Amino acid sequence: MEVTTADTQATEIREAAKKIITVPPDSFALCPVRDILDRIGDKWSLLSILHLGSTDSLRFNELRKRITGISQRMLTVTLRALETDGLVARTVYAEVPPRVEYALTGLGQSLLAAVIELGNWAAAHAPAIAEARERMGRVAA
Repeated sequence: MEVTTADTQATEIREAAKKIITVPPDSFALCPVRDILDRIGDKWSLLSILHLGSTDSLRFNELRKRITGISQRMLTVTLRALETDGLVARTVYAEVPPRVEYALTGLGQSLLAAVIELGNWAAAHAPAIAEARERMGRVAA
């Protein structure tokens, strides 16, 4: 049997995926990579990162208006989590009334690049996914 470049690439991809999801045997905690992916992989975090990445900074209510369907509480929780992880910076201005702005940090900007790639992949493959859902008798969400 002849091994092709495609076979080698597929093997490398499988190994890379295994490495990401594997919890070390001497660890009782979640895999750190899985923990981060869980945090940033939800739709509100991804949408927040995209919207913050589309401008220099946004105030809370501006961001809330841009993210259709998010509640005030969910946006608060999401922004706090992203700030805790060092992805978003919160700046409070000593004015009356106080003004608070949110912006991506350098780390957040580097994540934005990956999120954009994921968004581009989704846009490019949306017709194929819709077709597959139709074949399976499911309506696109």
